[in-house]
Amino acid sequence: MDRDLQSIQEVRDLIARAKAAQRQLAEMPQQKLDAICKAIAEACAAKAEPLAKMAVEETGYGVWQDKVLKNLLGSTITWESIKDMTAVGILREDPQRGLMEVGVPMGVVAALIPSTNPTSTAMYKSLISLKAGNAIVISPHPGAKNCIVETVKVIQEAAKKAGAPDGAVGCITITTMEATNALLTHRDIGIILATGGEAMVRAAYSSGNPAIGVGPGNGPAFIERTADIPLAVKHILDSKTFDNGTICASEQSVVTERCIEEKVVAELKRQGGYFLDEEQSKRLSGFLLRANGTMNPKIVGRSAEVIAQMAGIRIPAGTRVLISRQTEVGKANPYSREKLCPVLAFYVEDNWEKACQRSIAILQNEGAGHTMTIHSEDRNVIREFALKKPVSRLLVNTPGALGGVGATTSLAPALTLGCGAVGGSATSDNITPLNLINIRRVAWGMRELEDLRGKNPAPPRPGNAGGSTLAQARQKPVAPAVSVPAGGTFSPEDIEAITRAVMAKLRE
Repeated sequence: MDRDLQSIQEVRDLIARAKAAQRQLAEMPQQKLDAICKAIAEACAAKAEPLAKMAVEETGYGVWQDKVLKNLLGSTITWESIKDMTAVGILREDPQRGLMEVGVPMGVVAALIPSTNPTSTAMYKSLISLKAGNAIVISPHPGAKNCIVETVKVIQEAAKKAGAPDGAVGCITITTMEATNALLTHRDIGIILATGGEAMVRAAYSSGNPAIGVGPGNGPAFIERTADIPLAVKHILDSKTFDNGTICASEQSVVTERCIEEKVVAELKRQGGYFLDEEQSKRLSGFLLRANGTMNPKIVGRSAEVIAQMAGIRIPAGTRVLISRQTEVGKANPYSREKLCPVLAFYVEDNWEKACQRSIAILQNEGAGHTMTIHSEDRNVIREFALKKPVSRLLVNTPGALGGVGATTSLAPALTLGCGAVGGSATSDNITPLNLINIRRVAWGMRELEDLRGKNPAPPRPGNAGGSTLAQARQKPVAPAVSVPAGGTFSPEDIEAITRAVMAKLRE
């Protein structure tokens, strides 16, 4: 059998097993699902370092020490944030309003895993899926297949020991485009979690199945005149060099005010930023994008030193980030777009209002709906940015990469960050188990609700002690007596009067 056909058959088998497993998961109480998730988180945390090293060795992206922290974010930190959450069963009851909400699993989750955060994302998506009573089938990026498959083995072993049914966590091992397409379009998929390139996310939304996709990040970082400049620069450079910039919430541009330009530039240089001259900027720009206008994978997750060598640029020892002064924003300008590596654009504006406009232009160019950061002590300026920026996360005085994923903020720890409608996403949330359930709402009728409150006890009926107020109400005419006009049509005033009368009857 051809490889593409083998991969399609593998997907069909994985989904069949996942569907059967999910029926069993759906019958489990939250406590049992929690025990499974806890076991997975502990097993993944125990393997955080070897899996991190394996990811860097296979992909060439990032720094293994930073990927250890990512793995802990995807396992221990994620579990700590969701362990007390109720995702299945009765979520809320409101006797006074006669409402009850029940969490219902979506079914089988199709999870696309990127090469930039491969092992940590597999851990995270497995945990939030199982917490919500869903099974999961993982589609690895071909460039990170081995480390993802190894991570899934750790998850599967821990889940089985904790009582999860076989097939609850599956993973494609024959990675082809045909396999991914078969997974996304299969009728038994409940929801797709798409983390990856823009083309893959679009494919998820075009699959015919419900999907949560993540668009590209391109967050600017605004340093406002009241900011603690040394701390702001530290946050930005620490973020941009964390795992060599592979988190999509990391800063892509620095925007500052002219009145503090010299201080910001001096601090960037002091902390390891290297400002490229015009010729060097032009030379490097040729390496940032491919001919088709997409980001060059050769620069992704590489250090500033390696990127400079590829571009034939000599930089001082100890350089952490390459910085290019820019004045324009556009699709053809790679510095004004997402760069998942230690490269920053640098813009200077006359005041915060123009910095605000520049930030909007950068986000509208790419990254709308995702994340940006602001470093300021002026709450009015922060408020104005919050009101006007087309982002789902505005991070204040914190590193973008770790703040966006909830490591240094109170946002939900997550490795899938929704971009909202402006970014073409179904949600603006940091994705949690509550995004992977449907909510069944139980609603009592108004007359029944009055009985439940004890305000209008129903009179007994023959043969039915206590009676049913709702049943009795159904025996009464609801609509008032209305005479039909000679022409057979009602005026707007007639319709309004009838509507008021009907509603009054229903509430009697």
